[in-house]
Amino acid sequence: MAAKITYTIQEELGDLSVASNGWKKQLTYTSWNNRDEKFDLRSWNPDHTAMTKGLTLTKDELLKLREILNNLDLDKY
Repeated sequence: MAAKITYTIQEELGDLSVASNGWKKQLTYTSWNNRDEKFDLRSWNPDHTAMTKGLTLTKDELLKLREILNNLDLDKY
């Protein structure tokens, strides 16, 4: 039997996209299993009761990602 995962979305920081079925790819600030909050990127159903696999980032990791994105030449891709 799989362990139950608990989560509390502290803040919805922004939507990256919305699918035709209403699921939103969002950046949130979320606590998983009563641990400290992290930045979280994944898709959620409209009432946040179901989600896809996602990516959680610490503040330092998010800052590094921002640095990488700011230096990325998107015209190259």
